[in-house]
Amino acid sequence: MPEKIRLSLDVSPELYQKLDELANAIHATKSEVLRRAIALMDVAVRAKEQGKKIGLAEQDQPLATEIIIG
Repeated sequence: MPEKIRLSLDVSPELYQKLDELANAIHATKSEVLRRAIALMDVAVRAKEQGKKIGLAEQDQPLATEIIIG
């Protein structure tokens, strides 16, 4: 098993509530939600570096919402 590093994180009550809601929605732990969020951010940053865009669209439709990465 790969080595793990424990991380302590301070968040607002609102962010904690959102994290809890997301964990419940995907039937996962809060840690798993954060791991998936970081993986998604990594995809977005790499796409931007390659001159690509990331966004939301209905199936078989043009991009409806572009997600801007700072």
